[in-house]
Amino acid sequence: MSLIVTGSIGIDTVETPDGQKAESVLGGSSIYFAAGASFFTSVRLVAAVGEDFPAHFHKQFQRFDVCTDGLEERAGSKTFRWHGRYHANMNDRDTLDVQVNVLGEALPPVPDHYRDSKYIFLANTHPAGQLELLDQFPDRKLVVADTMDLWIDTEPGLLKQLLGKVDGFVLNDSEAKQLTGESNVIKAADAVLAMGPRFVVVKKGEHGAILRHQDGTGVLPAYPADAVIDPTGAGDSFASGMMGYLASVDDVSINAIRRAMAYGTVVASYTIEKFSTDRLAEIERSHIDQRLDEFAGHLDIGAGI
Repeated sequence: MSLIVTGSIGIDTVETPDGQKAESVLGGSSIYFAAGASFFTSVRLVAAVGEDFPAHFHKQFQRFDVCTDGLEERAGSKTFRWHGRYHANMNDRDTLDVQVNVLGEALPPVPDHYRDSKYIFLANTHPAGQLELLDQFPDRKLVVADTMDLWIDTEPGLLKQLLGKVDGFVLNDSEAKQLTGESNVIKAADAVLAMGPRFVVVKKGEHGAILRHQDGTGVLPAYPADAVIDPTGAGDSFASGMMGYLASVDDVSINAIRRAMAYGTVVASYTIEKFSTDRLAEIERSHIDQRLDEFAGHLDIGAGI
């Protein structure tokens, strides 16, 4: 089934502890998500960029099965920009500069031929935009949202309103603690569940992810990556594999979500091997399936993922 996503499209500058620096590369939550999910199903994008959006970035969409009919290049606006520097552990980072720009504006209109979408991912962007998109799909089957510390700080009311309308919520462990005030990640996940979603996935970076669902719990380690070049977009890539798989099998059961999380972990393991979406542009679905089999071997549970 078709999968629709809205979220940020950005121009990123990334610094790593080994001295590497990628300047003004394509980034943003919806970019990483759309690229990763396109290995599983067709993806429809709703997002806006500014008039400063580099023309050559459009070519990168052509590598992936992403419909950009909902992408608007807005005159008089500037594209979202983020500049970050990672610490030596590659889990923590400092945001050196963030310019919200077009993300603070209304979303572009949803194309009519997008309106039959049943699977919706609200990637990280302003909660007002997430709510706006959500309300246009009354026949949705599964809606999952992501967020970030900025919106938890500045838009807690809208974010809690959103949580009352979605089926699933994805966030990292520090965001879960920030949102709920709970220092224990399990208690934090349960506190998020109490706000409305049927399930919550808490990402823990190199320590994997935890699923808290109304029907049970799941715990999954990260893929044992031996080299991390750039972890930017890893969380969005995790969500892309998860949602892409669920849309492809049209199954939203807890067992399907557990397997989907494994696919998400594998997609994220490719993303971190290069800057931006460069590594994803080099692989095919067969590479993802092969690495999933290897991952299952590490877990010693074979096809039971």
